[in-house]
Amino acid sequence: MTQAKLSLRDVRVRRGRSELVDVTHLDVLEGEVLVIIGPNGAGKSVLLETLALLQEPTAGRVLFEGEPVRGRQLRLRRRMAVVFQESAMLRRSLAENVAMGLRLRRVPRSVRRERVRHWMERFGIAHLAGRSALTVSGGEAQRANLARAFAVEPEVLMLDEPFSALDQPTRDDLLEDLSAALRETGVTTVFVTHDRTEALRLGDRVAVLMGGVIRQMGTAAEVFAAPVDEEVAAFVGVENIVAGRVRSLAGGLATLELGGATVESVASSPEVGSEVLVCLRPEDVVIEPGGLDSHRTSARNHLHGSVNRITPLGGQVRVVVDCGFPLVALITKQSLEDLGLKVGDEAVASFKASGVHLIPRGR
Repeated sequence: MTQAKLSLRDVRVRRGRSELVDVTHLDVLEGEVLVIIGPNGAGKSVLLETLALLQEPTAGRVLFEGEPVRGRQLRLRRRMAVVFQESAMLRRSLAENVAMGLRLRRVPRSVRRERVRHWMERFGIAHLAGRSALTVSGGEAQRANLARAFAVEPEVLMLDEPFSALDQPTRDDLLEDLSAALRETGVTTVFVTHDRTEALRLGDRVAVLMGGVIRQMGTAAEVFAAPVDEEVAAFVGVENIVAGRVRSLAGGLATLELGGATVESVASSPEVGSEVLVCLRPEDVVIEPGGLDSHRTSARNHLHGSVNRITPLGGQVRVVVDCGFPLVALITKQSLEDLGLKVGDEAVASFKASGVHLIPRGR
């Protein structure tokens, strides 16, 4: 079993009368990338600062490799690196900024020079080595921050929303480079974000933090496909959440009544007659024009309705079909053009039974 590099036990962090974090049990495993996601104000940064030993918890214990950190914080912080949202650049060359952590750790000059060269090349900023750090772009500055963090060869890397201030193309490129660096080094990493795409691309495991409490933890696939409650479901992008009732169970399938329609779901463990929330991700819904003789999908569920709204989202389009209740589909712009659908047209929304996730009502 993989050893925990960092752990929290019964940790609470308060400021005044406000409790910002209340985490009973959290392990960051050796070599994993743990992504902490949650809405603004959820306590994500406070949780990361506590793990990074930059914030003393009000109560509870922080453990490093199973041992309490009390009295060892400074020594242990030297084995970590932290990258924040805002790039911290000194009025020196970019290379000198990248070397700063190594200089503070008194790494020999020859080793320092080689590591700075390697990581500046690795993050695509070697050509800017002699440039003043105050003249580079935000993306270039954040690349320098990442290079500085990796150069000290930390045992634990902490990243607090490092891409939130960057434009989308810059963010996508940097995310790809960071992902490759994490795979290359295998460094234990805690990555804080509110962006679901970043969590899916980087996380070995994902923890959903809301109101300072970890509401769900698991692999990205588990959390995004099977959220534990309605609030988590909405946050991880499940736009279709409809109240329903289990009508029958047979052959591993549950037949559900919702909004005047009948839907089949792979049965998890519902009881006949129980009230449930039927959850369906918009990307799992296929849209076809109404009136077709046969469906072009093998999905078990086909709901008829009319197109209520079409919203462009870059290369994708959000289509809302009124099936007695609004059902949201996310399709490509090209698919919409091929289908020729417009607001008011009849349409069929199809989805697989395996794409439906059930949450007991009242959870």
